[in-house]
Amino acid sequence: MTADQTPHTFQVDLRGLVDLLSHHLYSSPRVYLRELLQNAVDALTARRALDPDAPATVRIHADGTTLRITDTGIGLTETDVHTLLATIGRSSKRDTTHGLETARTEFLGQFGIGLLACFVVAAEIRVVSRSARTPDAPPVEWRAHDDGSYTVTPLHHTAHPEPGTTVHLTARPGTTDWLTHDRALTLARHYGNLLPHDIRVGDEPVAELPAPWERTYPSPAARRVALAAHCQEQFGFGPLDSIDLDLPLAGIRGVAYVLPSAVSPAQRAGHRVHLKGMLLTEKADGLLPDWAFFVRCVLDTDTLRPTASRESLYEDEALAGVRDALGEAIRDWLTGLAAGSPERLGQFLSVHHLGVKSLARHDDGILAAMLPWLPFETTDGQLSLDEFARRHPVVHFTRTVEEFRQVAAIAAAQGIGVVNGGYTYDAELLARLPEVRPGTVVAELDADTVTAHLDAVDPDRELALSGFLSVARSTLDALGCDVSLRSFHPVTVPALHLDDRTARHEQARAEAAEQADDLWAGILGSLRGSAPRARLVLNHHSPLVRRISALDDPRLTATAVEALYGQALLMAQRPLRPADNALLNRTFLGLLEWSTAHGADGGTEG
Repeated sequence: MTADQTPHTFQVDLRGLVDLLSHHLYSSPRVYLRELLQNAVDALTARRALDPDAPATVRIHADGTTLRITDTGIGLTETDVHTLLATIGRSSKRDTTHGLETARTEFLGQFGIGLLACFVVAAEIRVVSRSARTPDAPPVEWRAHDDGSYTVTPLHHTAHPEPGTTVHLTARPGTTDWLTHDRALTLARHYGNLLPHDIRVGDEPVAELPAPWERTYPSPAARRVALAAHCQEQFGFGPLDSIDLDLPLAGIRGVAYVLPSAVSPAQRAGHRVHLKGMLLTEKADGLLPDWAFFVRCVLDTDTLRPTASRESLYEDEALAGVRDALGEAIRDWLTGLAAGSPERLGQFLSVHHLGVKSLARHDDGILAAMLPWLPFETTDGQLSLDEFARRHPVVHFTRTVEEFRQVAAIAAAQGIGVVNGGYTYDAELLARLPEVRPGTVVAELDADTVTAHLDAVDPDRELALSGFLSVARSTLDALGCDVSLRSFHPVTVPALHLDDRTARHEQARAEAAEQADDLWAGILGSLRGSAPRARLVLNHHSPLVRRISALDDPRLTATAVEALYGQALLMAQRPLRPADNALLNRTFLGLLEWSTAHGADGGTEG
């Protein structure tokens, strides 16, 4: 059997392609007007390259059932129409260099599918065009329907006296709202308000140039007010501040607005990006470094590439370069605030310190500049690390919020300076503190350090309480907790529960070993470490502890010690294990039973 080597041509179902465009490539039918504007502006660009003095106008007229857009651009010949309008994927905005087709960067559209987007709202597209490149060629009409058929007809010169192109759309059923005058004007201004051409819908201009960040204002205050109004219009919030983004080397012009309230770093940003004046997307992400989640940008670029839908940015080296340049501009703004506007910096950091801390983890300059300003939770209140290190020769820190809450009140009373390193990025910044502040000692706080700062009880007094301490230790031994006696302030704290990561690790290992089978219990038993266990430090200064230590009933003493243990756990706000919950319930019922029985006995005796 002989193989058929005859080449075949792909057949395209235009109805299916229109459905694909409307439901998958484009987010909304409104993009049809963007594509028409894009083609018109590219035609103007091509004609200006041929004749710098050529007129550059675009006129749009819409009446609800039809829309007409006319440009004074380069125009098309009959050959161009067959080659470009009737071939999907073919674009006039491409060059062939050494056999490779590359997009010409001076044009907005580069994919050759823009006119097809009009079928999302139109049943028929009629294009009448006259070429400026071949002025003797007659005008030509291309008429296409959404069933995939089209005709091409040469016309008399009077059909289009001047070079340029007119596109006529006839609405599809159910899409007439998209072709009204008001809707066309709204869409044209939405997409084209920064286009540098004379574009009008009816008699109403579309462009609003120069851009707000490039206009001249009577004073810096007037500029701030104008930019704040622009931010409110674009994003719906009044900015905390604005950052100019004038980066010629990166091909960027625009402004970044600082959000007035804190947001999650995981929240997707919605930046507005214009490509050579035409709005590309309102939801660009990946435009800024991850740490700069506290700003929203409006910018115009001539270096970035759009995706085929022209609703997002193509991830390439150009975007990576722009991302770095924008990050550097925001970084410079931060250091400028630190140097010259401490009040504005303080306002900013009170809201967005998390983003700056994220940046400072990897940027020595930012860490050094922000060190006097970044807030941290400490036993001395909200302070910067710089101020805290001046007050304390050793900067102790905890790795979790729970650990900090365990020791904060006691450590403050004993003069131990502790920083809460449990919040995002804080422990990493504390570890880097000696790098930017030489001579600073940073140490993780553990139970032994806290205990060492508490006053020891007189040996004779502790010996006298040995019976009480023996009951307390035997009571809590099953819970993996040791007991010690110290004197500390405040006296309102009867007991302090202390543990650290090594103690919790050992506790978790022991619990797992209890629940495992013989094999796993043996393996977990071999992992047993020599780390100290959790510790309940009883406060000898506390009147309550003294009364409990004087009880004659060992059972009541044990119940009271369990109550102190449970209360210390609750004060530390640590997660409670099932055994801890059971202890709290048992202790509450035991004390309630004892008090009612004691009250009943007292009443009988009376």
